Amino acid sequence: MYWDVNIVKPKPEYKLYVEIKDGRKGLFDMKPYLDKGVFKELKNVNYFNQVAILFGAVTWPNEQDIAPETLISEMELVNEEPV
Repeated sequence: MYWDVNIVKPKPEYKLYVEIKDGRKGLFDMKPYLDKGVFKELKNVNYFNQVAILFGAVTWPNEQDIAPETLISEMELVNEEPV
């Protein structure tokens, strides 16, 4: 679908750079989620950096995921990937 994630890359400070299939690019801040339930495991930076895409959603190996709709509604739009 048009809101599927095409690219996800971990960034410093628990942020994710994402590119959506419809062309939008942005930074999504995971910090507000890190003290909640299954997301606590993401506090481990090595684990956080194992982020991937599965069926258009951002996921981690132990089945944590962020739906594309959440990414789109909360991400900060950018023109290009920050360094």
